[in-house]
Amino acid sequence: MASPRLIVFAGSTRRESWNRKLAAAAAGMAREAGAEVTPLELADYPMPIMDEDLEAAEGLPANALKLKDLFKAHDGFLVSCPEYNGSITPLLKNTIDWLSRPREGEAQLACFGGKVAGLFGASPGGLGGLRGLVHVRAILSGIGTHVVPAQFALGGAHEAFNPDGSLADAAKAKAVRAVVDATVRTATRLKD
Repeated sequence: MASPRLIVFAGSTRRESWNRKLAAAAAGMAREAGAEVTPLELADYPMPIMDEDLEAAEGLPANALKLKDLFKAHDGFLVSCPEYNGSITPLLKNTIDWLSRPREGEAQLACFGGKVAGLFGASPGGLGGLRGLVHVRAILSGIGTHVVPAQFALGGAHEAFNPDGSLADAAKAKAVRAVVDATVRTATRLKD
């Protein structure tokens, strides 16, 4: 069986983001599970707010085109999703919106259709970003991505990590690994 190629990223650009830490921990687990992992920092791909008038006048932003190529070259992704006011972050939604725009000659939703996603969230609060994960799942499922049923919301994230970035609690690490393993397993089956 060929190793699936997964992008791993957080829907946050904050330097000390708990979701960036969780994404890094998940990336290590995905490598251990046999995936070829590409870490991604959305801060490296700044884009304007999605605007169809801007798109009509100037085409897709250069960074959207770069990200589209990256996503199309992978079998799926692991996303650690911050929750802003009970929903998805503007950064993550804007990224999804730009990547969903087709290029001439490109299949509709080429970055998302037939791909596999695993979702996490991290927050200092008790729910761990759970409410936002509901919205991310609905958005991705609606554009053709198979989102694995398992997900994990890490509450108390400000106390959850060891200095080396690993998760301090074995049960929480096991829950993250379950999402990672389900994503790798599903992506491998769909790839083959």
